[in-house]
Amino acid sequence: MIVRVRSASSYESRDGFCRALRVGDRIIVAGTAPIEADGTSVAEGAYAQAQRCSAIMLEALGQLGGAPADVVRTRMFITNPPNADDIGRAHGEALADSPPTATMVVVAGQLAPRWRVELELEAIGVE
Repeated sequence: MIVRVRSASSYESRDGFCRALRVGDRIIVAGTAPIEADGTSVAEGAYAQAQRCSAIMLEALGQLGGAPADVVRTRMFITNPPNADDIGRAHGEALADSPPTATMVVVAGQLAPRWRVELELEAIGVE
């Protein structure tokens, strides 16, 4: 059985995807941009944006019965290499107690030019 959750992102309904889904003991959270609950975007700073992305992902994870300790992999898509330290710091704070494997990739851009980062995660062993 597959269980899905959605977030405030208008991209989900427009583009036909959900924020996260659970299949058995595995949870996959889609690429997550810094979008507030009211659908607006968060502040300009890369650190604040990464914090917001992390909060959205961890909320979706929790809605599906997962916890930060279940996260085994994250991906960080950043638009500007000088922002890597701030994005990495926010990522590290969100998952400090159980660090997953992680990949950070510099991309040409995000869907909204003001976004500095998009994050995604995978969790397994969820009971």
